[in-house]
Amino acid sequence: MELGLSTFGELNPDHKAGGAVNAHLRMQELLEEIKLADEVGLDVFAIGEHHREDYLVSVPEMVLAAGASITKNIRLSSAVTVLSSSDPVRIFQNYATLDLISGGRAEIMAGRGSFTESFPVFGKDLNHYDDLFAEHLDLLIQLNQSEKISWRGKFRPSLNNVGIYPRPLQEEIPVWLAVGGTPSSAIRAAKLNLPMTLAFIGGTPDRFVSFANLYKEQAKAANHAVDKTRFALNTHFYAAETSQQAMEEFYKPYTTVMNRIGRERGWSPMGWDHYEFMRDHGPMMVGSPEQITDKILLFHEMFGNTRYLAQLMTGPSMPHTKTLHAIELFGTKIAPAVRKALQNQ
Repeated sequence: MELGLSTFGELNPDHKAGGAVNAHLRMQELLEEIKLADEVGLDVFAIGEHHREDYLVSVPEMVLAAGASITKNIRLSSAVTVLSSSDPVRIFQNYATLDLISGGRAEIMAGRGSFTESFPVFGKDLNHYDDLFAEHLDLLIQLNQSEKISWRGKFRPSLNNVGIYPRPLQEEIPVWLAVGGTPSSAIRAAKLNLPMTLAFIGGTPDRFVSFANLYKEQAKAANHAVDKTRFALNTHFYAAETSQQAMEEFYKPYTTVMNRIGRERGWSPMGWDHYEFMRDHGPMMVGSPEQITDKILLFHEMFGNTRYLAQLMTGPSMPHTKTLHAIELFGTKIAPAVRKALQNQ
């Protein structure tokens, strides 16, 4: 099983047109996180795309390209590329360029996006939210498979035997479908024979096991090799030397972000009891290295996932040194223990 990190790059906004000192410093921290993840032997680093003042990265491929220059082995992915509001041709060109820079380590995690701020930025109609994604995904897949392409759609100008360059170093750039638990998304990924990443941020694991099974059943029904399907889980993560330390240090960063988003979406405020429930019975990987190792292995037994992505939650209330220490614990203690346990099965 591959083990990696993902991040949205939470940011304390500068609230000014220029002189973005906070953003500059946060970007240097993010690059340090990518470099450390590679040094401690993790498999993947994935960065989300957002168009909000409280998140750093609107163009993940640019940050990943910078990360490629300071790493050697780690795979570099978006988490996610908001494909509904993006031009698939430009996305493919950008990630093909990243692939050349990184020596064949680029990946795309494509999704509709749970945030919709990019739609007005790029002049897209939210009423076409699903149709845009389906059309853009179809084009991206074709671009990945063919040097020259003829294609016609509803929302984007047609292509008539056009060559799209540059081409990547890999035969094809891995394109993962990022989903949040909607059955139709699992069916789409299975029918298209795409690897799938489930963002598991709430509820209890048993609610989502059937979702993972649906993906595998639909892949089999579409005559795809089920034993070769790739399925990833993505959950919030924070590691410290002891369980109590991890819980206390992660509480404010986690609840600050989740309650800010919750106010926008009408969720009830999260307090300690809910937070503790999410750690003990939900998806959160928060605790000592031993606790997190056991929970990763438990989830692997339940879901049969081939990749686990630990989502960092950073920002002004989480000291960068603590984030780096959590990454170090993941790479030097948790990952080796998980790999050893799986080898012995």
